[in-house]
Amino acid sequence: MATRRYTFGSLEEANHGDSIRATLAELISTCIFVFAGEGSALALTKIYKDAGSSAGELVVLALAHSFSLFAAISSTAHVSGGHVNPAVTFGALLGGRISVIRALYYWIAQLLGSVVAALLLRLVTNNMRPQAFSVAVGVGAGQSLILEIAMTFGLMYTVYATAIDPKRGTVGTIAPLAIGLVVGANILAGGPFDGACMNPARAFGPALVGWRWHFHWIYWVGPLLGAAIAALLYEYVILPTVAPNPNPHPHPHHQPLAPEDY
Repeated sequence: MATRRYTFGSLEEANHGDSIRATLAELISTCIFVFAGEGSALALTKIYKDAGSSAGELVVLALAHSFSLFAAISSTAHVSGGHVNPAVTFGALLGGRISVIRALYYWIAQLLGSVVAALLLRLVTNNMRPQAFSVAVGVGAGQSLILEIAMTFGLMYTVYATAIDPKRGTVGTIAPLAIGLVVGANILAGGPFDGACMNPARAFGPALVGWRWHFHWIYWVGPLLGAAIAALLYEYVILPTVAPNPNPHPHPHHQPLAPEDY
């Protein structure tokens, strides 16, 4: 993605091969992530009667999500930017780092990829019903909403710092690892309370296939708000405003992102 620019996008972009390839990449990478994440939860249900009730099982879930997200982003970053998350796409859109058309393509692909993953899991697990996300007993909807905002803020801030910031330099090479690690860490922190979603697509596919919609709105509103706050903060506060440079040569510390970078 290039430098900050707010645009709806053109018909040429909508039909361009790069847009189609990027959209397909987002679908596949989201499917990979949701398949491993939801699959690990179903596997624990298969092994234990009350899955997710011990610290060891929580670590398993955190590692499954962290590893699969690292792989999904690494395999897609050079094609689509490796969003794998409608909230990340929303943050990039608010920051002027992606067009509206590209964002719409990504959202459709991410949701469809999640549904495909959930359907595959139901097929290969002999019709086990996907668990989806739920609020723990004793935790209110408002508390879960704030938790999702806070966790997704941390995720989006990490995305901006390691993958979007034009001054990221060599730290960009570890962006998939950093993003995967912050998701895993947030699951360790928030998993026992509301499942630690941070990703509307991760919640949507299992909820649809398993038909579990209780408090589902939290896993949309929270991540979208958290990503929006982080993106706007980083874009307009953390990133410095650079005055026009009379030197015809670009400033070495403020190179714009290449089109394929994000």
